[in-house]
Amino acid sequence: MNIVIITGSNRRASTSTKLAEYIKEYIVRREYQVKLFDLYRTPLPFYSPDESFYDHKGLAELQSAMKKADAIVLASPEYHGGMSGVLKNALDHLGQTHFSGKPVLCVSSAGGAVGVSSLQQMQATVRNLHGINCPEWLSIGGSQRQRFELENADYEDGNEIEARIRRVVDSFLRLAQIVRARSNLEAEVSL
Repeated sequence: MNIVIITGSNRRASTSTKLAEYIKEYIVRREYQVKLFDLYRTPLPFYSPDESFYDHKGLAELQSAMKKADAIVLASPEYHGGMSGVLKNALDHLGQTHFSGKPVLCVSSAGGAVGVSSLQQMQATVRNLHGINCPEWLSIGGSQRQRFELENADYEDGNEIEARIRRVVDSFLRLAQIVRARSNLEAEVSL
């Protein structure tokens, strides 16, 4: 199964990107194929319906990976109650062909307690792209971010946060397996 993770921060040391990297490592250990697309390292042009961006290497790479994806993780910092502008811009470059019928896990990192508003905004966008929102979502905020802010930090609640992350990711992977199995069954029946 192919999983694409899009990290939507414009900050080099973003906690949402570090959270996404942790999720990637966890999924890879479960023996899935994972592509992490970091919008900080590969910025995309501002979306405009009047322009064609066929020659943009980063955008072509993202679109190709998304077409091959069986499941998707969207990771964003919460800025002023919403997802980051760079993530929204990336989603504007994509469409239903990239999301339709695919499970999507939304995760965020917030300066406050949790980033529920950004998660709701991401899930609304996923619904409009005909993706399947995972019933679980994940947000780290406040002191929970310390686990991802400090290198090799001895954070006292780290095990609790990591257990929650693994539980949510496992739920997402089960959903992705169910959706993929059903799609394969439907393809066999239609033959």
